[in-house]
Amino acid sequence: LQQEVSDRSRAEDQLRQSLAEREVLLKEIHHRVKNNLQIISGLLQLQAQSVNDPEIIHTLKESQYRIESMSLIHKKLYASSDFGEIDLADYIPSLASNLLSSYQITPDRITLQMEIVPVLLNIDQAIPCGLIVNELVSNALKYAFPGDRTGQIQIHLSNSANGQIELTIKDNGIGLPETVDWEYAQSLGLSLVHDLAVEQLEGSLSVERSNGTTFKIRFSQAPPLTAQQIAARSSEA
Repeated sequence: LQQEVSDRSRAEDQLRQSLAEREVLLKEIHHRVKNNLQIISGLLQLQAQSVNDPEIIHTLKESQYRIESMSLIHKKLYASSDFGEIDLADYIPSLASNLLSSYQITPDRITLQMEIVPVLLNIDQAIPCGLIVNELVSNALKYAFPGDRTGQIQIHLSNSANGQIELTIKDNGIGLPETVDWEYAQSLGLSLVHDLAVEQLEGSLSVERSNGTTFKIRFSQAPPLTAQQIAARSSEA
């Protein structure tokens, strides 16, 4: 009996040590990925400062914002007690606020209204969601309110009646032109949103053009990634 207790105690100690090592590993992975993404963002910023073509500068800036949206996910995961999932109720407000600051938008011109329920997503779904929010909020800031026009951008995240997650991004700006076919858009941003929603999240995307523009994305929540999956994918990257 004493030997059994001793063996059980030794096994529990080994398990605790293994879990502690796993947490350290995952924390280090997210930290390194975040730092690497920040380096890439910095390089894009330096490149933008070295050219004079406004179109090239615009393209580099947009790429920088996409990189920063992914970096923010790893920053949140690094600071979280759960290294496999991220809470969108914490992530999306930070991302949207960063975008308003990057575009130098003052609160008296364009306001943000957010209703976001706590939803935990694994990193495979959190990154596409972050990029979708980045693209749609950026598009609204750039095109929906020309000149000094004021307005509002709404971001809603909820669990729908059929168990799916529903992400809605709406603005009350000038609206998406009828000539723009968002499903086959030439714009990289809208094309990226469609691919992320339909292919990456395996969900659906719909657009309404009344009283501004409303994008609705619906998708099913995936199970959390295991520590082995996270470590393997990070090592491959």
